[in-house]
Amino acid sequence: MLEFNKRFVEEKQYEPFVSDKFPDKKIVILTCMDTRLTELLPQALGLKNGDAKIIKNAGAVLSHPFGSAMRSILVALYALGAEEVVVVGHYDCGMAAIEPTVVIEEMERRGIDPQTLKTLKSSGMDLEQWLHGFDSVEENVVHSVNLINNHPLLPPGTNVHGFVIDPATGRLDPIEA
Repeated sequence: MLEFNKRFVEEKQYEPFVSDKFPDKKIVILTCMDTRLTELLPQALGLKNGDAKIIKNAGAVLSHPFGSAMRSILVALYALGAEEVVVVGHYDCGMAAIEPTVVIEEMERRGIDPQTLKTLKSSGMDLEQWLHGFDSVEENVVHSVNLINNHPLLPPGTNVHGFVIDPATGRLDPIEA
């Protein structure tokens, strides 16, 4: 990667991507980190570099009203020129099928001491709940849209939209919250 990067910079291949930190289309998008969406999502939405702030996490899940994803949305709205919020989940999302117990078993297999897991549990940390995804991508999008819409720090009048994208074709389905 470093060798490629060196050539990338030396050959000024970055020039087509030059932009500033303010989103030209004034939107902030919360979406999934799924690799199929890396290039597909911007193309399917007609976005180029610099058009939108894109926040990615596992499942496009807004799990806490004062967590890092919501903080990023609010920073985009208050400090970086975004005016609308778009939540984009996707069909065939791994977070809909994740088995927390399997993940925890994999943690142990890869070297996490079982005592660490016991300590977390006795401290009130419910790893299974924390790792649990969702049962329906549509319901997850509705949950995130509603959480954003009802956030006490959301600028009044901010439009918040929800969609589910097909990771095979890029088709976008609006979700009513």
